[in-house]
Amino acid sequence: MDPFFGVAGPGATVPGPQLPWGFANPSPDTWPSESSGYRSGAPIRGFSQTHVSGTGGAGRYGNFRLSPVTGTPDLNDLDGWLASPASDERAEPGYYAVTLQKPAARAELTASRRGAYHRYTFGDAGDRGVLLEVTSRVDPPTPGVQVPERSSLVRTGPRTFEGSTRMYGGWGAGSYTLHVAVEADRRPTAARLFRGRRWLDGATATARRQRLGVLLKFRHDQRVQFKVGMSFVSRRQAQANMRRELNGGFDRVRGRAERLWEDALSAIQVDGGTPEQRRIFATALYHSSLMPHDLSGENVWWDSDAPHYEDYYALWDTFRTVHPLLTLIQPRRQAEMVESLVETYEHTGWMPDARVAGNNGMTQGGSNGDVVVADALTKHLGGVDYLSAYEAVRKNAEIHSDEPLIQGRELRDYKRLGYVPSYLPRSVSRTMEYAYDDFAIAQVARRYGTPHETKQYLSRARNWRNLWNPETHTVAPRDTDGAFAADVEPFRVFGGWDAPYYEGNALQYTTYVPHDAQTLISRLGGDGQAVAWLDRFFAMDEGRGYEPGNEPNLLAPFLYVHAGRPDRTAEHVRRLMRTAYRAERNGLPGNDDAGTLSAWYVWTAIGLYPNAGQPFYYIAAPVFTRSQIRLADDRIFTVSAPKASPENLYVTRARLSGTPLCRAWLTHDEVARGGTLELEMSAHPNDWGTCARPPSLGP
Repeated sequence: MDPFFGVAGPGATVPGPQLPWGFANPSPDTWPSESSGYRSGAPIRGFSQTHVSGTGGAGRYGNFRLSPVTGTPDLNDLDGWLASPASDERAEPGYYAVTLQKPAARAELTASRRGAYHRYTFGDAGDRGVLLEVTSRVDPPTPGVQVPERSSLVRTGPRTFEGSTRMYGGWGAGSYTLHVAVEADRRPTAARLFRGRRWLDGATATARRQRLGVLLKFRHDQRVQFKVGMSFVSRRQAQANMRRELNGGFDRVRGRAERLWEDALSAIQVDGGTPEQRRIFATALYHSSLMPHDLSGENVWWDSDAPHYEDYYALWDTFRTVHPLLTLIQPRRQAEMVESLVETYEHTGWMPDARVAGNNGMTQGGSNGDVVVADALTKHLGGVDYLSAYEAVRKNAEIHSDEPLIQGRELRDYKRLGYVPSYLPRSVSRTMEYAYDDFAIAQVARRYGTPHETKQYLSRARNWRNLWNPETHTVAPRDTDGAFAADVEPFRVFGGWDAPYYEGNALQYTTYVPHDAQTLISRLGGDGQAVAWLDRFFAMDEGRGYEPGNEPNLLAPFLYVHAGRPDRTAEHVRRLMRTAYRAERNGLPGNDDAGTLSAWYVWTAIGLYPNAGQPFYYIAAPVFTRSQIRLADDRIFTVSAPKASPENLYVTRARLSGTPLCRAWLTHDEVARGGTLELEMSAHPNDWGTCARPPSLGP
């Protein structure tokens, strides 16, 4: 595997080390940077301790940057002065290293859950130093850069420093306060604080909306190491985290990280495929295991000893692929994440669609926590207070939000008309998502609600049909009087927050009916006409038709299974794995979005794909001859396809634990109990997979 896959182009992944779902992520910050803090090939200005993976737009985090230096920095142009050409980058799970030219130094990084270990080996003789900036942050060239509202720094001992910063802005809303404790392995010969563009005397300083940091000099030391502990709670807890998690030296911390990654990545083991496919797969599984961040013990937002997760960035992305994957291979971890969302509802009043550092982020479409809850419930995931979860998702469906861009839904017209009218932003995309969210709520209501409530939400799940335009054979905006917009081109990509189709177009959103595919096929004229419609959709230029780098249409290749043509699903999935994913720095088709696109590859490469929120999986076209999935209680589910090859992409016969299987989908229970799915692969399709269609809502 290679953590550099996806760091360039639109992928926006982060090359620095991190534990599985760990918070600390020391990684290079470049000048200029992207939302990840890193632009491939750009000069490196240092290594901050916190990042998010694969996100676009405004950045978040990038705190407490350490920068090896020679000489005295120019505070009038600090970023430019720090920026150093770099070479010989190396990354593996739990470790990153790079050689800087200015100064001549080798930087090595490793991480614990809430801490980072830095090792700098200088090549130049003379005036060596390390700059610690308390107020650093990622600052991509987009609106919404974080601002350090209040910061402080104090020297607490000959080799130790503590600080705090309160940051406002960046992606999402609101502010957060983060504390740090830093310890060098040797005493600096000098330590000089700075604020803004001025050097300061003394051992303590504060700042408001200005840069704040300290320059440490190590004139005669070739190697200097730093331990960095962080906490949302206090400086004292940051120091405790540092001492607890970073004991034993750099190599020991690195070894612990490697062992944790070995365990996480062994959840799925594969044979066969090409070397490139195996590298992409391993890296995709790695990227699927980074977010949200485990901040258990760091919950300052309410009083609770329960496991706590932050940085759901955002459920609009991850509910589709990441969370169903974790439900299968990391059930305990996924249960903690779902319960953390439920607790967030209990203490803030809403279950968020996005959340970062204690603030609910922007809601791109629906209330997709509803789908995450339904996915957990229908797959029998324990450890979740589903009664409280049902309260949370019902509130999403029943109470008009006072801030629908941040939490909940825009419901007044939706409940009255059965759709979001065109005068409101994202009218079509929100209607499509609300309808599926209501279907998800119905699944929870079957267990924890009344028959009337179940029937009510199943009825509302059909609301997407109210936007069906029979003239364009797509969903389309409607005004409050019911008239369709006359000037909407089905293949035009709108994309913005105020557009009728958020990050998509009419064709792409027409494919988003996870619960009601058979009705869509009927509206398109039946199986043959639906297959022809999908064929045209996939034949269009990327962006106008199917877009592999964005979420709204990720499920589209599997609609063919509902139309009786699983062979067409196999063709498109294999093509997309081959053309949209590459073992390169720019090898992802879009923002990885906290592992969403990576998890898409994990699923399709092993020949399965989830319909998130429902307890079944499509069977597609595995590239591996054997995939072993580690389940709960040491059960194993194996996908065996010994003849799988670039030419043999069609399933022509299947057996499930020895019993013939004629359908192109499996229930979750069939997978979760363990066993073997045997697939006979061929270069030519037959009628396999057509005996029974996957579940669908119906009339």
